[in-house]
Amino acid sequence: MRRLRGFTLVELLVVLAILALLIGVVPVTLERLRDSANYRQALRGIMTQMREARQQALSSRVETRFVVDLAQHSYGIEGLKAQQIPAPLEMRVSMAGVESGGQRAGIRFFPDGGATGGSVDIIRPSGEGARLRVDWLSGRVSLEAVGQ
Repeated sequence: MRRLRGFTLVELLVVLAILALLIGVVPVTLERLRDSANYRQALRGIMTQMREARQQALSSRVETRFVVDLAQHSYGIEGLKAQQIPAPLEMRVSMAGVESGGQRAGIRFFPDGGATGGSVDIIRPSGEGARLRVDWLSGRVSLEAVGQ
């Protein structure tokens, strides 16, 4: 006797059910990956700009200012092109009173290595996030977690 080869109806239905599940899960996963990548990129960008401002002040012996504009959702070294923060992320700042006015705030880095100090918080829609803190005495930039 010869046996016919092929797939049964049950096998085909199982494969279709798995494909439907994957099609439903993949967009959500990709969205989370994109949001996570935007968050990490924003943190790296701010930290890099802060460290660059400090290094610029040390090497050029001229005071350099790192600026955050909450209204424009941007940050950067004063006088250079500002970088944007992706929309779902929220920015909060805590800086010296002389450095903040309205929706703009800044941290001054001095040629001797010091700074006016302050911090920038990047908060995800879930409420979790990170704080980039600038020490006023040393001007060093550090990263710490911020809970809900």
